[in-house]
Amino acid sequence: MVKYARARLDASFAALSDATRRGVLEQLGRADASITDLAEKFHMTLPGMMKHVSVLEHAGLVATEKVGRVRTCKLGRRRLEDETAWIERYRLLWDARFDELDKVLEELKSKEKIDGRKKSE
Repeated sequence: MVKYARARLDASFAALSDATRRGVLEQLGRADASITDLAEKFHMTLPGMMKHVSVLEHAGLVATEKVGRVRTCKLGRRRLEDETAWIERYRLLWDARFDELDKVLEELKSKEKIDGRKKSE
């Protein structure tokens, strides 16, 4: 189970790491599109776009259906709940670390003010 979840996260983050693939997801969020339409929109060759769609499809983020000679893409069924939870855990961790850093900085500022007053007296 853990290996499967890790592999799924790896596939999702790998798919999302590319600006073109993120753009494809945004486009498909507005409307389904053929691979030809996507290739034209992103100024790519058909084989190049097919590779991007394949990565998204492997991650479960896009589903394709071939009717005749046209392969239509739409958003996949997978939601990014696991990925969102993973990111949220780290966001909370970093928020806590930054809160602690803020406390240290405030203590240093207070100490600096007190030391500055002592020197001027």
